[in-house]
Amino acid sequence: MKILIVAVLLLCCMSVFAKGPRSYRVKAYHAPRSSIVHVRGHVTKAGVYVAPSFRTEPNHTKVDNWSSKPNVNPYSGKVGTKDPYTTSPHGH
Repeated sequence: MKILIVAVLLLCCMSVFAKGPRSYRVKAYHAPRSSIVHVRGHVTKAGVYVAPSFRTEPNHTKVDNWSSKPNVNPYSGKVGTKDPYTTSPHGH
């Protein structure tokens, strides 16, 4: 199981950095295994099913979130798009 997870992570990282000159070529944050949290699949109060997923452990910073620039989600290979240094209109 661990070998499969490592293989998937390597493939995701390779696909992100092998996209050519327009891809992000900066050092991205990859959360230590201890700070990765599995989220169970569930149904919201509105009746919408949310599939199981992984996320970084909650903390008081946005810099280490996978959705923040230039971080890479090791499970999906997606590069973050949110600027972690700007504040939202709601102050969050």
